[in-house]
Amino acid sequence: IKKFLDSLEKLKKVITASSIVEKRLINWGVGQEKLLRIPIGVDTKLFFPVLNKEKHKIRKKFGISDDKVLVGSFQKDGEGWGNGDVPKYIKGPDLLVESVLNLSKHLPIVVFLTGPARGYVKSELAKRNIKFIHHQFNNIFEIAKCYQALDLYLVTSREEGGPKGIVESMASGVPIVSTKVGMAEDFIYEGKNGEIANTNSVDICDKALNLLNNPNLKDVLKLARETVKEADWDNVANLHWEKIYKPLLNLYK
Repeated sequence: IKKFLDSLEKLKKVITASSIVEKRLINWGVGQEKLLRIPIGVDTKLFFPVLNKEKHKIRKKFGISDDKVLVGSFQKDGEGWGNGDVPKYIKGPDLLVESVLNLSKHLPIVVFLTGPARGYVKSELAKRNIKFIHHQFNNIFEIAKCYQALDLYLVTSREEGGPKGIVESMASGVPIVSTKVGMAEDFIYEGKNGEIANTNSVDICDKALNLLNNPNLKDVLKLARETVKEADWDNVANLHWEKIYKPLLNLYK
């Protein structure tokens, strides 16, 4: 952080994805004239909700029956790029495991993991006899299909820049519960288009149950999809052009 702050005179613009970090930057002395908040983008044409018939087909491909509640976590949360047996606690893998354990006392849970270095989570889920599947994919098109299979997405991190999982799950019509990190409070309106939880497994579980049992869940997911269109890559790209690159280019005309 000190090196970054020492370099401020050389920087024309400082870009952040979230209001949480924006406030930190201001407190650290970054001038508001240099500071821009532009969210991490999502392709809403690729990440979109599907009908139950298509959802059934995708789940069948992964061996998940319709009577299970499929909970997604699609991020790296282990140290390094190997098995990830050492947890990266800033990403909350311990909270993920405990939250899922609490949920499993109420619902027939299966956890869907993607990404590298998930060894710690897999080991801890296995110790608790919680069923899970783990797949690594080569492209974003396969990841988009994974979201369409889910019943719930959890972000249990203690710190985040994004994460992309927030906007991707909302665009895909997947109920989301997130801790107060990254872009969560910029896009999730608590109880209206998702849920925001405190950084503990009991509250995460309670918020997940509230969301899944919401009689107006279809309206919640519809609003989530509408909200996240603000972060569509077309809008994000235009913000980068109009707010950053175009003004900078004009300086050198």
